Amino acid sequence: MELITSFFDEQVKVFKAQVFGDDRGFFQESYNLKRFHNFGITADFIQDNHSYSATKGTIRGLHFQTDPMAQAKLVRVVKGSALDIIVDIRKDSPTFGKFEQFEINEKNQIQIYIPRGFAHGFCTLEDDTHFCYKVDNYYSPENNAGIIWNDPTIAIKWPTENPVLSEQDKKWKTLEEAFL
Repeated sequence: MELITSFFDEQVKVFKAQVFGDDRGFFQESYNLKRFHNFGITADFIQDNHSYSATKGTIRGLHFQTDPMAQAKLVRVVKGSALDIIVDIRKDSPTFGKFEQFEINEKNQIQIYIPRGFAHGFCTLEDDTHFCYKVDNYYSPENNAGIIWNDPTIAIKWPTENPVLSEQDKKWKTLEEAFL
């Protein structure tokens, strides 16, 4: 596991997994507690999630959970590709409302650590995309929250104009409505 870069006060970290391949396929160590601790990540991951999107242009997000059920995430794509978006929702942060984006896919083997205090979403860049992630807190319907995907104050340039969205993702508030 190699740390590629960090963003947002060194909190968000982007990694490239080491892959050992031969004519049979490959082996990858996708998580190692000791290595992640060496990078300053001490989240106690308690659940693995797998999201499948059948159609290119599917947007999921921008999701987060409110306290006391906020979640840190470790995300990766195991099949297909996605544009991954992270939005700083820490109200006292100098980068509040700013976002970073990363293309992650089965070929580049990039993983992103997203600490608590950030909204997260992604858009699939091809059909049949499998997105996997670890979380450090259980899902709580009462603390489930989000920001509308096309919030003009955040101004994300999504790679689709007509995304496939869940009913929930169509109804989130803007950043200003949610936090100000």
